Amino acid sequence: MPADNVRVAVTQAEPAWLNLAAGVAKTCELIAEAAKNDAKLIAFPECWIPGYPCWIWARLLDVDLNVAYVKNSLCLDSPEMLEIRGCAKDNEIAVSLGFSENDNDSVYIAQVMIGADGEIKFHRRKMKPTHMERTIFGDASGECFSSVAALPFARVGSLSCWEHIQLLLKYHTLSLQEDIHVAAWPILYPHTGGQDLWSMSAEGCQSISQTYAVESQSFVLHCSAVLGEGGMELMKTSGGALMSSPGGGSSAIFGPDGRRLSEPVDQTTEKIIYGDLPMDLIIATKLFADPTGHYSRPDLMSLKVCTKSKKMVHEDKGSSFRQLAMIRSMSNRPNWRLVFNFDEILFLLNNLYTVTVLDDLE
Repeated sequence: MPADNVRVAVTQAEPAWLNLAAGVAKTCELIAEAAKNDAKLIAFPECWIPGYPCWIWARLLDVDLNVAYVKNSLCLDSPEMLEIRGCAKDNEIAVSLGFSENDNDSVYIAQVMIGADGEIKFHRRKMKPTHMERTIFGDASGECFSSVAALPFARVGSLSCWEHIQLLLKYHTLSLQEDIHVAAWPILYPHTGGQDLWSMSAEGCQSISQTYAVESQSFVLHCSAVLGEGGMELMKTSGGALMSSPGGGSSAIFGPDGRRLSEPVDQTTEKIIYGDLPMDLIIATKLFADPTGHYSRPDLMSLKVCTKSKKMVHEDKGSSFRQLAMIRSMSNRPNWRLVFNFDEILFLLNNLYTVTVLDDLE
């Protein structure tokens, strides 16, 4: 059961752009500050380290910045990650960290939940980078479903940016019954009233996070970053379609009934937003609706997910004949109803035969 009240910290800060060491140092400073103010959890935005690659919305290609970005992205198993984990442990605070993950120089939009003991409770990658993000970042595999951890004070989960409109992914996360949800976003600006998409504005994305709170009956920590003049100059974003002016902060806290619990902060201001969450409010809202509990109809609708991470290379250790023999033997037994994974069967067969799958069989 969650604690009666939980103090949380939501960052609205400017990253140390394209500087891994400085990014880790600033992360630890904010962690220590939040812990000093008695927070049990601190939330960071999407790609906090080494900052969101804003130039992708200004021009199609910038090889020099892309190379610098990969080199300053954070490896999961690295001294820098160990430093952040150690900081969480020393300050006895849980950390939801959004970062660009470097995995052998392929990068992914990633999140980790670090417990107050310094251990990683889950690691996930963004299922599908959005639009221009795909010029840098790769897709996730089954690890995108690792999104909720049971911490001593509550069940805490996270998703990144427009994953909050990926309905099936969102429903899976809802089914894990989180109490607190970190909605990690990049830099978001108020809508200008022009032709640009309202759904990509600060108001639009806050609305998405607010809707998630209502759907999940959880507290939502909507977390975004700030872009300053120095970052704009470094990434040459002036005149771009997005992220071309100072500002972008829109961090907020929403209650499980959708109400806003935090005061608005100016979009150019760096600040930690604190909230004391009355956890009994979750129960009050669940009395009316719990879409993955009493308000669901699994006899009519259900969701199937594949949580296994896929690999590009599969080793054949000579077991294909034995596995097919076992399948044939089992299928001949009476009273057996077998369900096989089609991809696995094709993999087995492809070690023995050339298999052609026809769309229409006459």
